[in-house]
Amino acid sequence: MNALIFDIKRYAVHDGPGIRTAIFFKGCPLECVWCHNPEGIETFSELLHRPGICGRCYTCLNVCPRDALRKADSNTVTIVRELCDGCGLCVEACPCDALQLAGRQVSLRALLDEIERDRIFHDQSCGGVTLTGGEPLLQHEFVIDLLKELRRSSIHSALDTSGYAPEDQFRLAALESDVILYDLKLMNDEQHRQVTGVSNKLIINNLKWAANAGLDLVIRIPLIPGINDSDAEIRNKAEFLADLGNIRSVNILPYHRGGIEKARRLERFSRFHELEVPSEEKLNMALKVFRDHGFETKSGG
Repeated sequence: MNALIFDIKRYAVHDGPGIRTAIFFKGCPLECVWCHNPEGIETFSELLHRPGICGRCYTCLNVCPRDALRKADSNTVTIVRELCDGCGLCVEACPCDALQLAGRQVSLRALLDEIERDRIFHDQSCGGVTLTGGEPLLQHEFVIDLLKELRRSSIHSALDTSGYAPEDQFRLAALESDVILYDLKLMNDEQHRQVTGVSNKLIINNLKWAANAGLDLVIRIPLIPGINDSDAEIRNKAEFLADLGNIRSVNILPYHRGGIEKARRLERFSRFHELEVPSEEKLNMALKVFRDHGFETKSGG
C-alpha cells in the first residue's frame, strides 16, 4: 500500500511536543477559504508554477509526454492542467526550479526508513512524528498502519486532523495515536458550511467521542479575521470545550497569508480569500478567554 504525500518537514517544533518529523498527506475534504496548504487539498499530484523565475528555455515543453505545457502568447509557460498527470519529468528538467510537484507516492516501508533517520532527534527532545496534511484520514488505511508501526517502534505519534472522517475510521486512528491535534474552526454549522464546504456535525461528534474516551487532545483553533474571531464565537468555543471536560490544552493559530502565493502557483487563487492578519489585541483577547475557562493556552503550536 502506498500513500500520496506532498511534503516531509524535519525538525518541526510546532506540531506536537519536541522535535518532530511532520508528514503531509495529500487530499482534504474541506476547502477552507483561508487554507494555508492549498497544495494539500486535491487527491492527485499537481504542478506549482513560478513564472517570475522561469528562464523561458522551454525545456519543460520538450520533455512533457502529454503536451500539458505550452508556450503562451506572452512567451511564458502555461499548464493545461486537465492533461497533466503529475509525472514530474518537467520538474526534473527545469533548470530554474520554476516548477514544483506537489504529491508523490511513498510506501510504508520507505516512509518508516525516512522517519528512522530522525529518531535521534526524537529521542533527545521527547519528540516524534506528526501526521498532517491535507487531511491524513482521507488515506485512513495507510495512516492506521503507519500509526501501529510507530507504536511498535516506540516513536511518539501525533495525528493532526480536522475530525471530518467517518466515525469508525476516526476512532481506529485516534486510538493508535499518542496525541490528537484537533482542529475546531466554527461552532455554527451553516457558517462552517459556507467557509469550509462541509458541515461541522461529524467534526463535533468525533470530538465529543474523543473527549469522552479520555484521549490526549490538543485543540487547535485558527483565528481568522471576519470569519471566526467575533467575541461570541470565541466564547462559544471556550464554553463548549469546557463542558466536554478531559481537554487541557488549546492552541490559537493566527491566520497568515502563506497559502496565498501557493494558491497563485496552482492557478487557484480565486478559490481562496486574502484576509487580514489578526491584531495583537484580538489574539490576546482570545487567549485570555480560553485561559479564563481553565485551559493551558498559547499562540501557535
